[in-house]
Amino acid sequence: MALNIRTVFLYVSASIFFLASLCHLLLPTASISPNLLRRSSPSNPQLYIHNNLITHEQEEDTTTTITTVTSQPPCDQDPRIIQEENMNSVGFNADGMIQFEPQLPNSRSISTEIEGTVLSNATNTITSQADDDDDDDDERFVSEAIDSKNYSMYVSPKADSSNTNVSVLFPSWETLVIVSSEDGDDNNYTSYFCLFDTNEISPARFSGTLPYPDRKTFTCELPRRVRRKQPFRQPVLTKTPDDDKMKYNRLLSQSPELFRWNFIVYDVIETENDVVLLSKGINKRQGINRSPTEFKCLFGDDTVDGVRTSVTSSLQEVFRCQRPDLTAFSQNPIKTSLLILQPNQLLPSIAYYTPQRKIATGGAKSLLCACTMVYNVAKFLKEWVIYHSKIGVDRFILYDNGSDDNLDKVVILLKSKGYDIETRFWIWPKTQEAGFSHAALLAKDSCHWMMYTDVDEFVYSPLWASSQPSKLLLPSLLPTYPHGQLIIKCYEFGPSNQEKHPPMGVTQGYNCRKETENRHKSIVLLDAIHESLLNVIHHFKLKDGYKSKKIGMETMVVNHYKFQAWPEFKAKFRRRVSAYVVDWTQSVNLQSNDRTPGLGHRAVEPEGWVEMFCEVYDDRLKDLASRWFTMVDERSEFRMAWQI
Repeated sequence: MALNIRTVFLYVSASIFFLASLCHLLLPTASISPNLLRRSSPSNPQLYIHNNLITHEQEEDTTTTITTVTSQPPCDQDPRIIQEENMNSVGFNADGMIQFEPQLPNSRSISTEIEGTVLSNATNTITSQADDDDDDDDERFVSEAIDSKNYSMYVSPKADSSNTNVSVLFPSWETLVIVSSEDGDDNNYTSYFCLFDTNEISPARFSGTLPYPDRKTFTCELPRRVRRKQPFRQPVLTKTPDDDKMKYNRLLSQSPELFRWNFIVYDVIETENDVVLLSKGINKRQGINRSPTEFKCLFGDDTVDGVRTSVTSSLQEVFRCQRPDLTAFSQNPIKTSLLILQPNQLLPSIAYYTPQRKIATGGAKSLLCACTMVYNVAKFLKEWVIYHSKIGVDRFILYDNGSDDNLDKVVILLKSKGYDIETRFWIWPKTQEAGFSHAALLAKDSCHWMMYTDVDEFVYSPLWASSQPSKLLLPSLLPTYPHGQLIIKCYEFGPSNQEKHPPMGVTQGYNCRKETENRHKSIVLLDAIHESLLNVIHHFKLKDGYKSKKIGMETMVVNHYKFQAWPEFKAKFRRRVSAYVVDWTQSVNLQSNDRTPGLGHRAVEPEGWVEMFCEVYDDRLKDLASRWFTMVDERSEFRMAWQI
């Protein structure tokens, strides 16, 4: 009996071994073919940047090896900072916010498996054990795949410079399509679509026109299926998507990859002495800036024929460069970028240098201007402009961050009533510091002093209780040399039992605040700003010889109507405008002063919101504004000046 069992066992084992050998000969192996790893040698060495660690690719014949460097954070490092750094890795977080590290062009074809998920730019797809048709699992699947720490993946952001149109991938899966002036003659900006390489479309909304040179911009959402495919290809802007699907199908599969917003040069300004570049992805942490000697400014499309100049300053997103030799160029716009010297790596760019572009000069300077970055503030703007104009602000400069609430109509109305307002199209997300630097440069020859506040912030003095409105009220409090900046503390007001925007305005509707002050705002002498343009919301670094003056709250204060009725307040969850402040939808730095006490990282109204942050009733500005701006309309009803 034992012999029979042994015989059967040997027979079965031999059969299994034979079948396994046969399958091995007939079926392809599961290993990655060396052909997928073949690629022509690059002209320059490549870098892979992950979690602020830099690793080099090593050349071995025609195959590719990526040497990974791992490191543990120091024991005394704040775990919240560690978590924030991890959020900046290549990939997406759980809330769908794109979190790309700088990636380099000329990507190598590699495929890496992560917990059953294959990320491959050799096959241009992401595959998983999950069901591809399950839309509800898309965000979770992509997040889990990319958030894994043990991987290396290249995504090339460099588009073909011969392509006249270019697209940039913004946060929250939004695509910005920039159309060159040659292709933008159509004045009907409606009914456009973005056609992607998966033959999917999404509506394209006209956003505005970029200057120098003029380029039309459209925004469209990246379709869900496209988010699961690597690399992300630039879409085609079309009015006839059904007819163009077959026409562009092959072209789309070969189109350049989308630029990544957090690794790009996005604007350039010429001053009398130098050229200023604004760039994402270099100085990514507040207070940590790379040396200007690590870079060159490049004027031209490539590193061979372009003209290089030295970088003299590298702080935040602002890079100052020596002017190029103008004889090397025609009067046409010249693409301008930053060159990282080690290695010889060029940042993608959508910025153009125009030698004839000058900062406006001549004419009388305004004594006091106000600058603010805005998004969908049409209902608040009239009150803010009318009030501050009465106390001495001569000119208002608005950086429009992509508003779609008819802001332009409100601006036109205010201009028709004699208010001096300039609107600048500023579509760039999370660039408040760079925007303020931009304003300081462009307004230097038209304004002496600049007030940097938001439209929910009102500057006033308790000393004005018995005063009449006058354009001398605010200028009379400005300091003299050696003071070049006035620092004003803020009171933060709560919802004050309001459930919607008060029709008479924020100064009349919100009158209950927190007891202690928080943060500050500033009025700065533009000639006193340091050449680096370094600023921390909302004050600047000053030149040697100048200093800031802190003014007491009994003399001047900012009423910040921060915690408004919930329908208004929840709009803050869209995106924070500062480059160095984490968006509220991200569950990091929850104890930051920028966070709202009692509010998490989701736009869900807390219980008792209307009564929150109410510690002191403060009617001083409410009574002052009521006395100054109450009017009687044609129906003999009392209304505020901004309601008429």
